[in-house]
Amino acid sequence: MLWELLFIVLIVLVGAFVQGASGFGLGLVVMGFLPFMLSVQESTLLVLSFLAATALTILIKNYRSVQLKGLIMFVVASFAGRILSFFVLTTYGDMDILKTWLGVFLITLVVYLYFNNKRNVSLKKINKLVPISLGVLNGFFGGLFAVGGTFLVVYCLYLYKEDKHRYTANVQIVTLMTSSFSLLLHGVNGDFDLSFLLYFAVGVVSVIVGAVLGLRWFEKLPASMIRTIAMLLVLLAGLNLILFS
Repeated sequence: MLWELLFIVLIVLVGAFVQGASGFGLGLVVMGFLPFMLSVQESTLLVLSFLAATALTILIKNYRSVQLKGLIMFVVASFAGRILSFFVLTTYGDMDILKTWLGVFLITLVVYLYFNNKRNVSLKKINKLVPISLGVLNGFFGGLFAVGGTFLVVYCLYLYKEDKHRYTANVQIVTLMTSSFSLLLHGVNGDFDLSFLLYFAVGVVSVIVGAVLGLRWFEKLPASMIRTIAMLLVLLAGLNLILFS
């Protein structure tokens, strides 16, 4: 039990630091490793709670930059995706095959992020179907694997590309809203137990420390460097999930 708690502390600390420094990454980093110790459902619920805590911590500093205009359709679509993922996770969340699917999805995200980083897309080219489709993907994969933030980041980069403070603030407010919605659904369904409370109590300290440290580096360290390191970790974790699940 002691080693499990130390493992959670370390992984969550790294993930929260990445989230604080670059605006996203906690779900990707933590979900790449936590399923080695817990089921996918247990891992997802923990990471969703950590995401909500991290987002709230970051928002305390950046709340003045919140501007939800342009994100309403995205949020509504994301809630729809969260409802769908709730039924999938509660039905198949304890199956080991879901860990293999998670590994494949993580690697796919890493490849996507690597190539998408080299593109320069204008918001003027986006129609109304884009926030709806990205919102549904964010909701479904965010609720299923707690890694839907990538789709949110892509859309917010389109909206707030020239203002990194507004970008990170709006990513966090949407993350807080959608993660809380998923936790509410699972709470009503009775999916939490005493072990969850213990893991959360230990991990939330790492969340706060990691997010605060990441915010300090936010102004100094290139976000691209943080993301590159995080993606390498996620790639390794995804391969391990596929090979050893």
